[in-house]
Amino acid sequence: MRQLANQTVGRAEKTEVLSDDLLQIERRMELVRVVSHNTHKRMVACLLGQIGTDAEKRHKKLPLTALSQAMQDGGNQLGEESLIGKMMEMCGDAENRLASELMQHEMNIEKEILDPLNQLAEVDIPNILKQRRQLAKLVLDYDSARARWLQATKSIISGTNTQALTAKADSLKEEVDEAMNKMELCKVLMCNMPKHLLEAQADHHRKSLTLLESVLPTIQAQQDSWTEKPAFGTALDEHLKRSSREIALPIEACVMMLLETGMKEEGLFRIAAGASKLKKLKAALDCSTSQLEEFYSDPHAVAGALKSYLRELPEPLMTYHLYDEWIQASNVPDPDKRLQALWVTCDQLPKNNKANFRYLIKFLAKLAQESDVNKMTPSNIAIVLGPNLLWAKTEGSLAEMAAATSVHVVTIIEPIIQHADWFFPEGRDVDFNVSGMFSMPAPLPNNVSHLTPPDYDSGTIERKRPGSMVGPDGELMIHGVKKVENHCFRCRYGTYVYLLPH
Repeated sequence: MRQLANQTVGRAEKTEVLSDDLLQIERRMELVRVVSHNTHKRMVACLLGQIGTDAEKRHKKLPLTALSQAMQDGGNQLGEESLIGKMMEMCGDAENRLASELMQHEMNIEKEILDPLNQLAEVDIPNILKQRRQLAKLVLDYDSARARWLQATKSIISGTNTQALTAKADSLKEEVDEAMNKMELCKVLMCNMPKHLLEAQADHHRKSLTLLESVLPTIQAQQDSWTEKPAFGTALDEHLKRSSREIALPIEACVMMLLETGMKEEGLFRIAAGASKLKKLKAALDCSTSQLEEFYSDPHAVAGALKSYLRELPEPLMTYHLYDEWIQASNVPDPDKRLQALWVTCDQLPKNNKANFRYLIKFLAKLAQESDVNKMTPSNIAIVLGPNLLWAKTEGSLAEMAAATSVHVVTIIEPIIQHADWFFPEGRDVDFNVSGMFSMPAPLPNNVSHLTPPDYDSGTIERKRPGSMVGPDGELMIHGVKKVENHCFRCRYGTYVYLLPH
């Protein structure tokens, strides 16, 4: 109270401790300290490693390190001969490298951002506020002493003590100025800290992305080279080469299962299978497994899987390259030349396509032998399977889809099924268990067959055409039906029958 009275009584001047601008900054110091403290606390919580520890210990504590270790251990247990084991090992190594990058990033964050932020919140700002309070007290003492000195000079009293106080106040004023400069530096740090944090995070993510981009091609190459890559949707040549097979696994597996339980199933390839059962069977075939016992009881699912495989091939089994030749052959007016044109086109199929096409046709011919029971005549088989064996490369429009299921495809596939041994004379009795993975079914009884074995000379292209293709009037007959126009047939009773897409 005395000091305040001495400041205000008997004088008109008071020493200014801080300018108005600095006073405004000072009022924000406590708020800055609180913000800095909370930011530091939350940032520490974001770190996955143990703060303040050395690099090795921090790396061991990272969740990514634990994940990488678990994946590598799992890969070792499964073995490198397993695709899953190899993938686990490679991905575990990649996760370990990501953990090392994350550890370096967090140590950099701690050094460049967390430590300065903690210094600002817990040391620098409290010191500034402390020095400000000390300065205010000393200025108050200085003003009081100065007032007494001014009054004393009038009485010619020595001012030694006043001069000492003045010198001390000036010294403290310099310390406060220095503290204020430090405060300005802290303010700059606070302004730059968010930017530095984002820059550090961006650099970390760039390095992590570079690491992943370097690892992913190696993993993809390993996966592509593996023999157990899914068969559905894979090019025929690629699947056969990778699996060292002659006949595609889905084709052979489905044929073997159908030979066992599906040859007398009515509406085979026509009746749709249950979606869940079909999906499960396709997944099993994609895994190259021979453990398919549970699917033998559902021949419609097996037939659906075979149709799906043929439909999902990137290129039809009868090839895009020969599409025009197939259509032109089916349009040849003379029945003799038409059959020869089909044979010539068939003979142009690539080796792998021809081998799988021959295998499939031989099976379909065997299936047609049971048409009295299963109702799947060569014509019916051609209608339901034809669009899965041959389609245009520019498929997509309604007109193109209609063309793919038109009578052209039927007139191509049906005679090939009807005269399978004529088109493929080599080895009339096919061993369908090509790979030896499956057990052969019991022989089927010798029923009356739709396939009348024709005479042929395997040494020439000009083979004798099967007589069953020609009616009594010399017109083309397909299964006892006389062709009248592209989409219409006249049966033997004179009734017109229109073929509709199945």
